[in-house]
Amino acid sequence: MKINWGTGLVIGMVAFISFIMYFVVTMISSKEFDHDLVVEDYYKAELQYQQDIDAERNALGMDEKITLENKNSGILIHFPEELDLEALEGQVNFYRPSNKLLDFSIPFSEIESKTFAVPSEKLVGGRWNVSVNWKQEGKEFLFKKEINH
Repeated sequence: MKINWGTGLVIGMVAFISFIMYFVVTMISSKEFDHDLVVEDYYKAELQYQQDIDAERNALGMDEKITLENKNSGILIHFPEELDLEALEGQVNFYRPSNKLLDFSIPFSEIESKTFAVPSEKLVGGRWNVSVNWKQEGKEFLFKKEINH
């Protein structure tokens, strides 16, 4: 039996489509390739964006700034002396872009000193977005930094 060019073309297209469909089904069904949205309610988060910009500007206007140190033992967060953490309402958020199950927050009420250490055991290696937000005298403040631990 001879296969003409039309039949060969159809067989080739079917083989190519089958090859592509195999990879599509594998990517959709495999937990290894499961990626989440950055935030669940991204429209709602977008409306908050200008307030975040204003809060970051307020934090940049402070005399002393929050600093982060990335060490092998973990991450050290140094708060300015002018911040009274016990009197303020706020929290430190650790956001992992690749896996939302690793995200966690630490409220100011759990922080006992101006230098706070987050041990390496809580942090999986890779990129983390750290944000510190608080309210002081009716103004909102926000500090953000990306780190690779």
